[in-house]
Amino acid sequence: MDVNEPRPAAVLWDMDGTLIDSEPYWIEAEKDLARGFGVDWTDEDGMLLVGNNLPTSAQILIDRGVDMEPGDLIDHLLVRVTARVRESVPWQPDARALLEKVLAAGIPCALVTASYRLFADAFVSRAPDAFAAVVAGDDVERGKPAPDPYLLAAQRLGVPIERCVAIEDSRTGIASAHASGAATLGVHRLVPIEPRPGLSRVRSLEGLDVAFLGRLVQGEVVDELADAV
Repeated sequence: MDVNEPRPAAVLWDMDGTLIDSEPYWIEAEKDLARGFGVDWTDEDGMLLVGNNLPTSAQILIDRGVDMEPGDLIDHLLVRVTARVRESVPWQPDARALLEKVLAAGIPCALVTASYRLFADAFVSRAPDAFAAVVAGDDVERGKPAPDPYLLAAQRLGVPIERCVAIEDSRTGIASAHASGAATLGVHRLVPIEPRPGLSRVRSLEGLDVAFLGRLVQGEVVDELADAV
């Protein structure tokens, strides 16, 4: 990499969906739990929870008829999904490749997830040298879509949020990152990404590099989804 090329001060990564394809794990756990209460829960229902903080998702399941206290429901799902990730990390190959490029360039990374610490730590234990900071959903009073998780991540890394690139795949995560002031890159995974001023959108992270992320910090906006139907 040319030393004169722009580069971000840090890269802030969402976990579920962006770095790892864990959404099927969550949906499977939700369906199994709902079935035990005689509640019909479909893949489409699970998709509606993508990107939500856990208390919000728990309340939706409770409103549908899952008769559990919110904290117990969250703990149940976390234990199930964490066990799956400990068995096998479902990496998104394009994200893993970009993460390796960022780390090779000596740029610090933070994990910023709506999932709770139990799950985040299980993932980080499988990539122990990747993240200089971790902000989990239970580390902040206001989770995504509020900007607090991303602001805390930048604070923990000791870098200005405006010099960071945040990579997200969900509406709530993008709203959080964008509101924080980070240069925000939305990658299309399972749910549509609506356009918004200053938001970059890509179909995939494949082939992206540190120089590309540096240009985003400098204010360039890339929108590969502008013509998507």
